[in-house]
Amino acid sequence: MSLQTLQKPASQPSWKRFVARREISLLAVLAFLFIVFSVLSDRFASVNTVGQILNNMAIVVIVGIGLALVLLTRNIDVSVGSMVGLTAYFAADFAVKNPQLPIIVVVLASCLLGLVLGSINGIIIATLRVPSIMVTLGTLYIYRGIDSILAGSNQVTAQSLPSGYGDLASWSLFGIPGLVIYAFVIAIAAHIFIRHTFTGRSFLAIGSNPLAAEKMGIPAKRRIFVAFAISGLLCGLAGVLWGARYGTVDSSVASGYEIVVLAAVVVGGISVNGGSGTIGGVIIGAAILSVISTGLALVNVSQFWLQAIQGAVIIAAIVSDSIIRTRVEARGVKA
Repeated sequence: MSLQTLQKPASQPSWKRFVARREISLLAVLAFLFIVFSVLSDRFASVNTVGQILNNMAIVVIVGIGLALVLLTRNIDVSVGSMVGLTAYFAADFAVKNPQLPIIVVVLASCLLGLVLGSINGIIIATLRVPSIMVTLGTLYIYRGIDSILAGSNQVTAQSLPSGYGDLASWSLFGIPGLVIYAFVIAIAAHIFIRHTFTGRSFLAIGSNPLAAEKMGIPAKRRIFVAFAISGLLCGLAGVLWGARYGTVDSSVASGYEIVVLAAVVVGGISVNGGSGTIGGVIIGAAILSVISTGLALVNVSQFWLQAIQGAVIIAAIVSDSIIRTRVEARGVKA
């Protein structure tokens, strides 16, 4: 990848066609799943169910965008679930103890905590060059442990939260849920950042070829740090929205959520090998996972099967990405 490529959007017709085909195929899968569950349950194809699907996928999209930025740099963050859980309890507890504060202060405080947590991951990984899977696996347990210490056996309920806290997630505009609007705005900003700014495209360059990116003068360490920091920031926002939507918050919030988010991101086409993928794919991947989870619940299938399916789709997506990447490279096109 040349410096000229970073200075303006890449012009690779074959790559663009490949991305388009992948997203179109994902939309076809989404439509197929929607039809199947509509046949299996007469309650699936309803306004209420669609609203539930959209609300479920919104928080996944917000967290998934941060994880996507990390994956683009050829790293991974498996601590996102613990960051969401910790910031969710912190925000809810902070709001209960300080009911006189404007809700925006609670939101900013939670985002700041998430930024700090993500920055800790970024500093260790970028500065010490420790494998990201090892660092974030460790912080997954550390952050969850801190959450357990703070919360103990306590639980923040919707009744104890100040008025206005729940409004963060319950409002709508022209029938579109507020959570979906948050996710859409963040997705648009992320797409513009990745595809239309020098800094954003440098994330792709680092993931595609880290050594070449450094030789071109791209500050790889700084970009990797920024990716993890943004991931933490978005987890902080997701934590507030989680509490606003569900009302009840305790130390178990978002346990295992990293698997859900990772599944949505890799199904959406973000390569675990870095350097490729789109924000649009993340949205479709989140929609597919949300349709599956909602549909299985309506047809009374055990949630244990949902966990198995999430694991299966991660493996399938990684294998598919590897096969496609190999074929593209064999044709002389860099993915």
